[in-house]
Amino acid sequence: MIVATAGHIDHGKTLLVHRLTGIDTDRLPEEKRRGISIDIGFAHLRLPDGGSIGFIDVPGHERFVRNMLAGVSGIDFVLLVVAADDGVMPQTREHLAILDLLGVRDGLLVVTKADRVPAARAEAVIAEVRALVAGTALQDAPAMAVSALGGEGIDELRSRLVTALGAQRQRAADGRHFRLAIDRCFTVAGSGTVVTGTIFAGSVKVGDSLCLSPSGVAVRVRGLQVQGRSVEKARAGARCAVNLSGADLQKDAIGRGEWLVAPPIHAPTSRIDVHLRALATESHALKHWTPVHLHLGTVDVTGRLSTRRDLSIAPGTAAVAQVVLDQPIGALAGDRFIVRDFSAQRTIGGGHVIDPFPPPRRRRVAERQLELTALDGDAPAEVLRALLPLAATGVDLALFERRFNLTPEAARDLYAGSGLVSLGRDLRLGFEPARLSAMRERLLTEVRNFHAASPQSTGIELGQLQKNAGLSLPDETLQAVLRDAVQARALELVGGLARVPGFDAAANSADEAMWKRVRPLLAKTPSAPPQVREIAASLRLDEKALQAMLQRRVKRGELVRIDPQRLYLRHAIVALARVAEATAQAAPGGQFNAAQYRDRAGIGRSLAIQILEHFDSAGLTLRVGDARKLRRKVADVYPEAAASGT
Repeated sequence: MIVATAGHIDHGKTLLVHRLTGIDTDRLPEEKRRGISIDIGFAHLRLPDGGSIGFIDVPGHERFVRNMLAGVSGIDFVLLVVAADDGVMPQTREHLAILDLLGVRDGLLVVTKADRVPAARAEAVIAEVRALVAGTALQDAPAMAVSALGGEGIDELRSRLVTALGAQRQRAADGRHFRLAIDRCFTVAGSGTVVTGTIFAGSVKVGDSLCLSPSGVAVRVRGLQVQGRSVEKARAGARCAVNLSGADLQKDAIGRGEWLVAPPIHAPTSRIDVHLRALATESHALKHWTPVHLHLGTVDVTGRLSTRRDLSIAPGTAAVAQVVLDQPIGALAGDRFIVRDFSAQRTIGGGHVIDPFPPPRRRRVAERQLELTALDGDAPAEVLRALLPLAATGVDLALFERRFNLTPEAARDLYAGSGLVSLGRDLRLGFEPARLSAMRERLLTEVRNFHAASPQSTGIELGQLQKNAGLSLPDETLQAVLRDAVQARALELVGGLARVPGFDAAANSADEAMWKRVRPLLAKTPSAPPQVREIAASLRLDEKALQAMLQRRVKRGELVRIDPQRLYLRHAIVALARVAEATAQAAPGGQFNAAQYRDRAGIGRSLAIQILEHFDSAGLTLRVGDARKLRRKVADVYPEAAASGT
């Protein structure tokens, strides 16, 4: 459990932590000289059962609220400290407002310096503090008076903290990627670079490969310490020191505000959609393009509030807004934040992140508002249930998992429980089964309508099919939907055209007679069929008439043209595509040359090059210098391969 102090300067926060733990959190020479806390300090209380409680002591001076915010960003519990002789002071109020905006619900109201005043005065201050927290997240927090100097009440306070530890809500470790907010970075002789911070989610172990975010520097974990003890693994909710190594690691480039994260959630963002509450103490509404300081995690970055231009956020009210940042940060859904005025003199509001990765272009207002309402849920499962009915073109699952910091295992379990159907590989989209069935039926209806309107056409082009069906799907997703229909034998895809299975456009008898003579020649040597001129000469046919007939077969999807003189039966080109796939799988690094393909296919070099160039243009292979590698799977380029197993 991480406990932070909060309250006005000189109200005894540091002395209280020292009395509880025996550790002086004022580590800077200037703090010793001036007798005040300037930066956040750290201590821990080891318990007899082997557990521990971590403490973050924050500065109480108004000039150091920025440091205070870095300290309370990831806490579980707070000690709101008020001196019995002074009572509630300005920073008591601001610190409480910050805690309320951050949603800190667990804590104790601690009246210090009780030995300096009569008992009646201490009770009066307790009543004053209770009145202050009424209506905030801490309104139900117990209150007590203590003396850090004399020791009165300290044992009870320590006992209450141990009880709170037992009742603490565990943070998400399983099912979440590791994420630590860095608050310090320093060098240890013989060990190198060390960063410290609070683990927000997930777990980490020695040897893990991680990433500094938003800088993107790759690092490796050399060692871990929790509460001063070396450990092999640390989990969410702990304060942790991480010894890092990395080829590009530079200690001076790591500062407070960076995250140490698992690589899948390294996704810097410069715009975040948020739910923002303006403090009731503000004298003016927050208008569109108001400049602000945003504090999230341990970062402090400037930016501007973006609202609908005809709206503003009145004091004491909340609204959805976007924060446009002057530099990228790490942020995920649910992260709590604080905004202060541009001069960093006062706290003006705060809230939580709804969407850390909003679309680059504004969508229609009503549509986006519905989406944001769905995204603003308490749990990923709840959000997914709300999103799916709205997602006409599917839910981007990779983006969803990154927003909510889901590991692949957690995401898989979530999707299985929701009944969601996932389509695509490079771009994975999730659909409700009913919506997917409706889309497929719309596509099939349009194919049937096309045949009725154009009986002489072999089939409908896929782009036109999607347009006619009123859909707007990524190409990969459309192909996946159509492949599903092909596997159900409700559709055929040939030559980039969709048609009803068995449909045959009206053909003239001359074509049919000629095709019956030509097809056996093409089928005799399917991997190296004769050229058109050779077929014409062999069968004593007019070459122009033959070319016209063959082109009609190309449109029908029965033939694939490699060059003006060379055509392949469709199943033969799919088989040669499988050879290319097998050649790539057998080659080191997946790259192969024309000679390797020639040998595996059993054809001549010139023909192998022609076929590979065709595969390049079809999107199956990608040329890399004199070599090639697979760009897409055979079934993605030739959908009938998935259905037939060819």
